[in-house]
Amino acid sequence: MTLEELIQTYPDVETYFKYMPEELKTRYTIRKFPPGTIIHQKDYLLDYFGIVVSGDHRVINEFENGNIFMIEKNEAIDFIGEVAILAEKATTSVSIETLTECVVFMISRADFEMWISQDIHLLRLVAHKIAYKLYRSSYNRGAKLFYPPTFLFLDYLLKYATNHHIEASGEIVLRKTREGIREELGMTVKTINRTITKLKEDGLIDTRKGKVVMSLEQYKLAQEKISSYVT
Repeated sequence: MTLEELIQTYPDVETYFKYMPEELKTRYTIRKFPPGTIIHQKDYLLDYFGIVVSGDHRVINEFENGNIFMIEKNEAIDFIGEVAILAEKATTSVSIETLTECVVFMISRADFEMWISQDIHLLRLVAHKIAYKLYRSSYNRGAKLFYPPTFLFLDYLLKYATNHHIEASGEIVLRKTREGIREELGMTVKTINRTITKLKEDGLIDTRKGKVVMSLEQYKLAQEKISSYVT
């Protein structure tokens, strides 16, 4: 796929290349990564910059004891490597794993540094994306420390139900493993199981073949009762 074909297929990305130096328009690669691919690994040398033009991925932090903590999920259009490059760090601070097939425009780190030194428009787009993520992180910081697990899990489930159109379907099934939920919420599996039992006793969820199920009626009830779990 050429840059022209990329823009034709994903027209929203065109603005990012509006003022790209002509000499760089032949020095790039475009790759497709299947779901579950680690695009780059924490603490590895970063020698490229990427623009994710389609697909979803997650940013994770991996620890020496084998635990994984999911920092955030991101949708296209997004960047890869921008924080490390602008911070003038040689290696990555997080790992990035694809959740769906992702199409990524990739250019060398040296060429990207030259590009943003000449293109204030691209620099502004990159800065805006970084600022948005920092704002989101700051806004939500502390929730996992100060809110009880029942609140955090129910809030997570309500957002999942909304995103999966429970109003139309009448029911959602949380198609996540306990390990996957643990990575996203930063809870132990034991705490997750205890929380599910509590919410089930309160009539806000059910389980089916080990999966959490929420009906539309329970969804509406949970919206009313969620604030009570803070106290």
